[in-house]
Amino acid sequence: MKQAQTGIFVPSVANGMGPGIHYRTLMGIDMMKVSLFIPCLVDQFLPDIGQATARLLKRLGADVDYDSRQTCCGQPLINAGRTREAKRSALRFIEIMGDSRYVVAPSGSCVHTVKKHYPELLSGTPDYQRALSLAERTYELSDFLVNVMKADDSTTPLGPPAGTGPPLKVTYHHSCHIIRGLGIFREPKVLLGNVAGIEVVPLVNDDVCCGFGGEFSLSYPEISAAMVHDKVAAVTASGARYLVLSEPGCILNIRGYVQRNNLPIEVIHLAQLLAQESL
Repeated sequence: MKQAQTGIFVPSVANGMGPGIHYRTLMGIDMMKVSLFIPCLVDQFLPDIGQATARLLKRLGADVDYDSRQTCCGQPLINAGRTREAKRSALRFIEIMGDSRYVVAPSGSCVHTVKKHYPELLSGTPDYQRALSLAERTYELSDFLVNVMKADDSTTPLGPPAGTGPPLKVTYHHSCHIIRGLGIFREPKVLLGNVAGIEVVPLVNDDVCCGFGGEFSLSYPEISAAMVHDKVAAVTASGARYLVLSEPGCILNIRGYVQRNNLPIEVIHLAQLLAQESL
């Protein structure tokens, strides 16, 4: 597995992957070659999510690779209307990931950038077909696990085993780019349903924005604060000990509110739950 010469993420992933258990290899199924696509927020602030993603994919039999040349996908530039700079970011990303069999990221918004915005940015250029091809091979993590690796099979071990006490209550928030941008709704819940020892409880307005929205939270802080307050109030009312999400930005937003208010809620990424051996 390739390691970066600089930065904080790749060495921690390389050290945290462990030997793994190649379930699908043991069953005689060829390993899938997967290139990790690590978003900036994970690289800089949430490296545990990257570690968990790598461990989980490897545990399920994937041959995981990380190319240390990758940088930002260009999503902030697109949001800011900096089209020329965004095109440069897109072309660099395509050059780096263009030959990968599968590209998988623990982030819906960054995957949405590659799948939806790259073809738009490069329409009418010689690189348009390359953008389309990469878009077809780029996946949000839960989408890849369910629809490519078929990890929704009830025989596939996911998450920690059942304990001797009552199941831990878990609820799930559907982040905007994942449910609306990518149309992914069923997959995270299916994966959670295969984790022993947890009870998935309903969350009121589970598809309503948490108030992050990238630049939105900076441009409209009062509105953003009210939205995250409502989201956390719904989580508290659900009785869940763990709030699970698949979007790093939403995790930072909600976890920050929870920590500032000293609330007894753990906010974690789906990959962290599925890759854990205990809670």
